[in-house]
Amino acid sequence: MKQIQTVFFLLLILLSSTEICAQKDTIVAQREARALVREGNKLYEKEKYEDASIAYRKALDKNSQYKKATYNLGNSMYQNKNYKEAVPQYELAIRAAKDKFEKANGYHNIGNAMLEQKQYQPAVDAFKNALRNDPTDDETRYNLAVAQKLLEKEKQDQKKDKDKDKKDKDKKDKDDKNKDKNKDNKDGKDKDKKDDKDGKGDKKKEDPKDPKKKNEKDQKQKPKPQQGQMTPQQIKQLLESLNNEEKKTQKKMNAKKAKGKKIKQEKDW
Repeated sequence: MKQIQTVFFLLLILLSSTEICAQKDTIVAQREARALVREGNKLYEKEKYEDASIAYRKALDKNSQYKKATYNLGNSMYQNKNYKEAVPQYELAIRAAKDKFEKANGYHNIGNAMLEQKQYQPAVDAFKNALRNDPTDDETRYNLAVAQKLLEKEKQDQKKDKDKDKKDKDKKDKDDKNKDKNKDNKDGKDKDKKDDKDGKGDKKKEDPKDPKKKNEKDQKQKPKPQQGQMTPQQIKQLLESLNNEEKKTQKKMNAKKAKGKKIKQEKDW
């Protein structure tokens, strides 16, 4: 009985020691992860985004639940123009977020990453989610308006392209029908010419000495007076009119030029 108690006591001590060692390893890993994040932040401030990303990845290898490393990795990827890769990091940060403001920041950055990829509908959705978590963020509200405007323009362009494709198709179908019709007419004319050539009636020979025929020939050879020629004064007036119209058009185009919109790239962290 005493022997069984001794074995149980030894097992308990062994398990306790293992648990204590595991806790120590976890604490050490967390410290190393924090140090790597600090190193990544310094590199980020120096705009060495690729090196910063490496430091944040190492931090996550030490502690995969370190949400700050995840969020900052997304920021460094964004600044390095790896927008597609940045989005999953922000999504992980949002799932690990403890309050609405952290979630709002994550959604805000997802919206910006989607804008950079010209994916306007996902950008609109992300900015709306950010505002649901932080309705006071005017910057997100502004970016939402920009994304909505770009989305509307994209839809209009797609509609124009669709209408143009339909118009081109209808024109092509009409041209094909006209070609077929002209071909049928040409075949009919060729057949009529062949029939005339093969006909039995002989044409009467014209007498070159016939004065009537001679006058008709002379009239055909006389040059016809040209119609529709413009005087130099008319040409000058036309050129001035065209020049004035071109100036008016250019003035309208300059007035319609859109001003550039500044879109925030990231939230502070």
